[in-house]
Amino acid sequence: MAGKYDAVIIGGGHNGLVCAFYLARAGLSVRVCERRGVVGGAAVTEEFYPGFRNSVASYTVSLLNPAVIREMGLEAHGLKILNRTLSNFLPTEDGRYLLIGDGLEKTQSEFRKFSNADAEKLPAYYERLDAVADVLRDISMKTPPNPKHRMSAALKAASQLSPVARGSDQLHQDVLDLFTKSARSFLDAWFDSDPVKAVFGFDAVVGNYASPDTPGSAYVLLHHVFGEVNGIKGAWGHAVGGMGAITQAMKKACESVGVEITTEAPVKSVLVDGGDAAGIVLESGEKIAAARVVSNVNPKLLYTRLTPADALDPEFRRRMEGWRCGSGTLRMNVALSELPNFTCLPGEGEHHRSGIIIAPSLDYMDRAFTDAKQFGWSRKPIVEMLIPSTVDDTLAPPGQHVASLFCQQFAPELPDGKSWSDYREEAADHVIETVNNYAPNFKKSVLGRMVLTPQDLEDKFGLMGGDIFHGAMTLDQMWAARPALGIGDYRGAIKRLYHCGSGAHPGGGVTGLPGRNAAREILKDVRGPLASWLG
Repeated sequence: MAGKYDAVIIGGGHNGLVCAFYLARAGLSVRVCERRGVVGGAAVTEEFYPGFRNSVASYTVSLLNPAVIREMGLEAHGLKILNRTLSNFLPTEDGRYLLIGDGLEKTQSEFRKFSNADAEKLPAYYERLDAVADVLRDISMKTPPNPKHRMSAALKAASQLSPVARGSDQLHQDVLDLFTKSARSFLDAWFDSDPVKAVFGFDAVVGNYASPDTPGSAYVLLHHVFGEVNGIKGAWGHAVGGMGAITQAMKKACESVGVEITTEAPVKSVLVDGGDAAGIVLESGEKIAAARVVSNVNPKLLYTRLTPADALDPEFRRRMEGWRCGSGTLRMNVALSELPNFTCLPGEGEHHRSGIIIAPSLDYMDRAFTDAKQFGWSRKPIVEMLIPSTVDDTLAPPGQHVASLFCQQFAPELPDGKSWSDYREEAADHVIETVNNYAPNFKKSVLGRMVLTPQDLEDKFGLMGGDIFHGAMTLDQMWAARPALGIGDYRGAIKRLYHCGSGAHPGGGVTGLPGRNAAREILKDVRGPLASWLG
């Protein structure tokens, strides 16, 4: 057995690095084992075509928590985030377009092209959504109650939900609506215009293998707006150097406090001794003893592949086998000889520096999902395109560009036993044609591409079912039930086993909060509940 550590962390994704930093800063000996040759998980930057670099999987910044940035000193370690002036650009099928961002008045002016009534309702919509998002921001930084603790759990739940209870009747209703309604039913109650509902409704299907008509999809819409960039709530930004710049800064922060990071070290299993987690076994055969094992991988992967079956209660294992994963996501990185020239808005402009959404209506999004369920992928897919080289010239040669294409809906598993390896390029061609319908120079401008199907995302990054969130963001898999009731407080189903990844509260996205929250609970167990965990 290798020397004993206070904690060994499975997976060097961003949450694993965040957790490792806080534990090591508090004086614990920490080792991180990452299966790939580089840390960062899905938040990495790689050259995918000669001279062209881009964020490989995750692709934009908003949810990264300001406390994590500040406490880890990420800016001092080289992180720089640029704000997107415009949030989104949505071309419509009838040759018009909608822009949102750059101030309320400009967005209202855009809305008036489609509906005066929608423009007038926008301030109230933002105000009401922000009120709920503020509650979510607060809860996201706290540890969910564990119902096994009975009275203390009830008191903790009451404390965390007290901002809702103290709020107005309107806040009560909005919280209920956002956590239970479909995105369509929620947005239909606010707006009339299809493009307006589409530009907001898109957030409900990002990484979500569901229709905007699926009950609960309104919450996913909310989850994507509770972040902030450079002090601006709900803003989106770009990390200079790509998303890998975030995790490389985190790596430096970890190394500065003594974290030992091992790459090309895939984990085979969790060691269990006397019912307690006691370390890990690498696929190389190396055994690493540790007082605590902290998992930064999908809970389904942890409990069905890495943990000995006889160490788990059969009913719990059955529940984990049913943990719902699958984002319906196909991810592409494209090298371009020139910017796409949109028919509805020709020439270069600020819209190239926004999130470009090709999904002109909620009906379009619903058809994309039903197509994927029936055929395996959408005949008219949902595509969000970002062109980060318009603000970051480190990513492409002069005069050329890189584009990130985040595409929905592509079934995690194809029907009739088909394999994504046989249909990867066909699906990618379909995405290119979809974009080309709106920007006719796009197809001919493509110099090279990297295509990641749901299966590729699982194989490359360990994202089971291609799930970017490590599990569906639905009410039954959230808060105290993420990943299951009784282990939603970052403590696993085995003593001395912990969760610090996106499969724990508050869920997916590059937030760093599962890692930060998990570290707090681990240090409480080490030092006692009254000790200061920040070190």
